[in-house]
Amino acid sequence: MPWKETCAMDQKVGMVGDYLRGEFSITELSRHFAVSRKTIYKWVGRYKVEGAKGLEGHSRAPGTHPNATAPWVARELVVAKLIHQRWGPKKLLALLWGRYPGVRWPAASTAGEILKRQGLVISRRRRHRTAPYTEPFGQCKRANDVWSADFKGQFRTGDGILCYPLTVSDSCSRYLLLCHGLIQPTFEEVRPWFEWLFRRYGMPKAIRTDNGPPFASVALGGLSKLSVWFIRLGIRPERIEPGHPEQNGRHERLHRTLKEATAKPPRADLEKQQRAFDEFLKEYNLERPHEALGQRTPGSIYTPSLTPYPERLREVEYEPDFIVRRVRSNGEIRWKGKMVYVSEALIGEQVALREREEHLFEVRFSFVLLGVLNELTGRIMPQASQKGEELLPISPV
Repeated sequence: MPWKETCAMDQKVGMVGDYLRGEFSITELSRHFAVSRKTIYKWVGRYKVEGAKGLEGHSRAPGTHPNATAPWVARELVVAKLIHQRWGPKKLLALLWGRYPGVRWPAASTAGEILKRQGLVISRRRRHRTAPYTEPFGQCKRANDVWSADFKGQFRTGDGILCYPLTVSDSCSRYLLLCHGLIQPTFEEVRPWFEWLFRRYGMPKAIRTDNGPPFASVALGGLSKLSVWFIRLGIRPERIEPGHPEQNGRHERLHRTLKEATAKPPRADLEKQQRAFDEFLKEYNLERPHEALGQRTPGSIYTPSLTPYPERLREVEYEPDFIVRRVRSNGEIRWKGKMVYVSEALIGEQVALREREEHLFEVRFSFVLLGVLNELTGRIMPQASQKGEELLPISPV
């Protein structure tokens, strides 16, 4: 004989019917249906009040929700999201807290669910990334300790012109000092904008960049015309290791936000693209809260440097035990009757030599150790091939 399938509703009806007919006691029904006496009394009571409908399952959700988000609060959150579509719940709540300080705003997770129900959140596929092995920002304790500079990947505007966005930010406050689209990433294009920055904000102690032009070169010490100028100003060039953009992670993260806001899609021409950059810079510095800053804006933290930009560059000075030579127009210096090649990036600059041991002299430009001159070969060996100090170390961890 096949099994007879029943559902919970059928069993409830049968149990109540058996009870109403008076054929079985509560104890017998409890034993037969394998439920407690209390459960039988509950279903019988519901049947007497509501009829067969009372035997249907009731929702366990509370009748009232005292902690539910008020409709007007949800509306304000949605409006803020529509205005700042790239912001997440935490930044939106920080903005609303500042605008309505006395209101009890929901948690970030609740705000995210409200926005998701309105179709304003697009789930992003989680990517597995290798954790960075170092955090080179230990010395960024105050504004202008370190600035970060880079070119966000070039792209073509609507008219087909290549745009190279030069970005400069303060590593401590995250303040975006500059975002300007250049036609070429050259020294001649870049230097005027750094000079404008130095006149407006003063000078930092160091500038961290990657190893590409115009920030660095393959010459001794990795120096380029731009980094030589930085050194003349007393600014220490810091270069991240090749293939390790995470050493400038804060600036790289800024680039991702910048790309989403201004280059998806690119604007019609460079003029319109620059307007988009300018609008982004204003929002990023003055409106957009930053989680690492305690949901404060970079503009509320950053203060200009107290080191002014000099009207005239002073000659590099060396200690008395150094022998000074000026680099000629071909990048060479004269040393004991011989011509020794140094670097074309240092044409017109003074370098200094000091004896280490017999026939070996360290060669310096200001505070940068370029390498070691071997008198016997007449060549300067780059410091990277020597055991000892690094050329331009990044800030210690």
